[in-house]
Amino acid sequence: MRYPVARDLNSSGPAAESRPTPAPGRWAALAVLCASLLLVAMDATILNVALPSLIDDMRPTAVQQLWIIDIYGLVLGGLLVTSGAVSDRFGRKRLFLIGFVLFGLASVVAATAATPAQLIAGRVLLGIGGAMVMPSTLSLIRSVFTDPRERTLAIGIWAAVAGAGAAVGPLVGGLLVESHGWSAAFWVNVPVVVVTVVAGVRLLPEFRSAGNGPLDWPGAALSVVGVIALAWGIKHVAKGGLAVGDLAILALGLLLLAVFTRRQLTLAEPLLDVRLFTRRAFTAAALAIFLAMLAIGAALFLMSLWLQYVHGYSPFGAGLRTLPAAGAMLVGSLITPWLMERCGVRAVMALGLGGLIVGFLVLALSPEPTPYGVVAVVFVALGLGDGLAVTASAAVLVSAVPAERAGQAGAVSETAYELGIGLGVALLGSLHASAYAGHMDGRPTGARESIGGAVETAETLGGAAGTRLLDAARAAFESALTTTAYVSVGIVTAVAVLVVWLVPRGFRASGGH
Repeated sequence: MRYPVARDLNSSGPAAESRPTPAPGRWAALAVLCASLLLVAMDATILNVALPSLIDDMRPTAVQQLWIIDIYGLVLGGLLVTSGAVSDRFGRKRLFLIGFVLFGLASVVAATAATPAQLIAGRVLLGIGGAMVMPSTLSLIRSVFTDPRERTLAIGIWAAVAGAGAAVGPLVGGLLVESHGWSAAFWVNVPVVVVTVVAGVRLLPEFRSAGNGPLDWPGAALSVVGVIALAWGIKHVAKGGLAVGDLAILALGLLLLAVFTRRQLTLAEPLLDVRLFTRRAFTAAALAIFLAMLAIGAALFLMSLWLQYVHGYSPFGAGLRTLPAAGAMLVGSLITPWLMERCGVRAVMALGLGGLIVGFLVLALSPEPTPYGVVAVVFVALGLGDGLAVTASAAVLVSAVPAERAGQAGAVSETAYELGIGLGVALLGSLHASAYAGHMDGRPTGARESIGGAVETAETLGGAAGTRLLDAARAAFESALTTTAYVSVGIVTAVAVLVVWLVPRGFRASGGH
């Protein structure tokens, strides 16, 4: 099945006025794309509530715990630019199906892991498969939905599924962990992969651009290594250490990405048209997606630990209490097209980022110990903000490129999305860990590393000593959460001001000003 090529929304004249007839199978194709996206998005957060169970079973170190959680997003983010270019040249449907099959095989590797190293390897393979899938979902939407209003609605549904997947991951993970153990969080992927691949073969269109030249493999290597090195460096420097090796890796990442950018500017058929970032609204949209996912990724990770270790909820109980975020995210994504029609892109993006600021402010100002009612309000504010900001920003990115390069827009969107989640856990998670360790100064080493370590140490000590240690750890976790929330308020506020300044007044996602 091949759909007519959608024209560039930024074009003008008769070609822009004469829209191709909408394809009859477009909504069925969207359903397949959303099913795959739901699974890939869930895997970014599904281990949040499974981590305590996994720690008890596998005994990973504190560093291994962070890698198990965020290596998936970092690898996925590093490969997205290359995958977007590959999908444009060699076929979006083909890459989507191959990537999803790999995703299923990687799930088996992770589910059968007996050591932290094998589990991390499985998560790496999941990231590679996810990187092949995710740019294709958004770029196929760009190809299939030729009507701008239908496309905006489709992107709203897409963003709702992506956000809801990240938010319900802890709930699904909690249910599976309680009934079948942590490995079930990976086994659940396999039947969904089989059904989706079969449906995708029948329902998805193939699209490849005839205009793109050979793939820039040196540029691909620069982008992959550069993004991963940058993420590694940020992750380790954020932990508070300034080791020469970590700083060198961070500098290497920046250098490789600078070389990549310079190289792309000299190519007739670049892997990524970096000139797109000279468009202020395009840059603002990428920033907004990155920041929104950084905030929600870190919040879901830390609050899942808070619900289990501080309040003692089971994995499923913790996941159930994250549902306000999923529901609010769904609502925010679905009302975004309506709001954009009436208020414009800048107002919707500002409203979304404002929701994130409100959420973190409520968390920062709440009394300690923080009651769950306050956390529920935080989840709603973060979910609404995330849904509004991500949906509006994705619509801007997709409308900025012609259909034959939609893979590039999808790559930028998904890179910002996944790096936001991964670096949110790495950056804000490391900031929280550092603040927690400071409050636990003088306590046993294991208790200073993490609250999970404190629980284990308290169980070993037993009696009044164990109770005192556990109370101190819970208080330290709460105090560190307050510190992290204040820092998040500052980051989000600064970027919100920048985004509002970058997006022109009256800008529309259809390209109109």
